Amino acid sequence: MTSLSPADHLALADLVHRYAAGVDDRDLDAVLALFAPDATMTAPVDPGRSPDTVTHDGLDAIAVALGAVRRLPVTVHAVVGTVFDAVSADEARGRVACVAHHAFERDGGARDDTWHVVYRDHYRRTDGGWRFARRELEVRLRTAGDVRVVTPGAPR
Repeated sequence: MTSLSPADHLALADLVHRYAAGVDDRDLDAVLALFAPDATMTAPVDPGRSPDTVTHDGLDAIAVALGAVRRLPVTVHAVVGTVFDAVSADEARGRVACVAHHAFERDGGARDDTWHVVYRDHYRRTDGGWRFARRELEVRLRTAGDVRVVTPGAPR
């Protein structure tokens, strides 16, 4: 059985944290650079409300899907747990737990739609390092409540 080196574990952890930071900073070019050119991303059609999913094939489709966050003033993706396993010398899989806050304006105030999610990932080592080959989003729990938006999500 192939195992991941400590350097590979760190590189994969860096990959998933860069994804979260890139989404929160609205740097979708940086996020797309984390995916292999032929990557897929699967997400719920109606997160937390329906088991139906849609798969986005390739970088253009993934860009459209991720572009939806631009309408939100603030998102905060907190990676709370990672597990990585080798599949081969150049492939790995991962389970990434994340709490994703999605702030939006409603009725003169702000609401936080919080998703407790698990990403089921498949990674591929490329000439540029580890990349997402497949990312599947599962929403495990969804809550909402009133919040104050203190800082907009744009990078500084």
